Amino acid sequence: MSGGHGGKGRRHKKHPPHEEHENHERWLVSYADMMTLLMVLFIVLFAISQVDATKFVKLKSGLAAGFGAESVALEGQGKELEEANPDTQPFDPGAKVGVPVDAGSEAAEDEELKKAVAGADRAKQSQMAQHAETEADKLQEIQKKLAAELAAKGLADNVRFTIDERGLVVTIVTSSVIFAGDSAELQEGGRGVLDSVGPTIAALPNRIQVDGHTNQLPVQTRNYPSGWELSSARASSVVRYLISKFGLPATRMSAAGYADTRPLIPPSDPQAATMNRRVEVIVMSTLPANEAALLPGAAADTN
Repeated sequence: MSGGHGGKGRRHKKHPPHEEHENHERWLVSYADMMTLLMVLFIVLFAISQVDATKFVKLKSGLAAGFGAESVALEGQGKELEEANPDTQPFDPGAKVGVPVDAGSEAAEDEELKKAVAGADRAKQSQMAQHAETEADKLQEIQKKLAAELAAKGLADNVRFTIDERGLVVTIVTSSVIFAGDSAELQEGGRGVLDSVGPTIAALPNRIQVDGHTNQLPVQTRNYPSGWELSSARASSVVRYLISKFGLPATRMSAAGYADTRPLIPPSDPQAATMNRRVEVIVMSTLPANEAALLPGAAADTN
């Protein structure tokens, strides 16, 4: 019995349940969320201030991917920028196709563009042709003056005139007129021809080029290693004479030798040995190359 009684004496007291501790730092979570959103907002505002359609669309796509949906605040401006720069729009297989382009209108615009380009090209070609005609007239006036001076001295038969893309070419046949065979020393007849054309050439502003040429006869040169040196020496002799006799500035002059590589007439022609052995005094055109190429045709039209 005492055991039973003792059992009753050892009853346990019930303790009241513990209260939950209140979390006094919950506001930090909300504060951190708010600061994060503010930071994102300012980043977005900064990005928007730099109006770059490509970067804006990339930003919008990145925000959409990060937050799971496109930002409503950026939707309107994003569409405007994408419309301004359609090449930056991402491909959307589900997007509805807009109003189709009018094929007829597009073809008409292409045709108008082609006409405009063709018109501009025709205008440019016409202007180039006019410049070539004006230059050809000037060169022909020089030719007439030179021909008259040569005729007055009975030397017209020793010179021929042509107009090519270089300008006015005064061709002086060298056989027994300006140089002896295998020689680059000016003869009396050659000095007479140069004395006739020199004053007119000296008064021109054009550059003067002198080219030397030999014929195709297989004759071994004695005083020069080859026809290259001989033709170059003859051209140089003419340049030196014009500079010393008429005071042409050396900066306007040039000399070149071509040996027998540029025959005036085919070597098979009976006159080739005489006509291809020559010196050419060229009054150079002042036109640019693309316009100077039209000179031969312009000169032919004005004759």
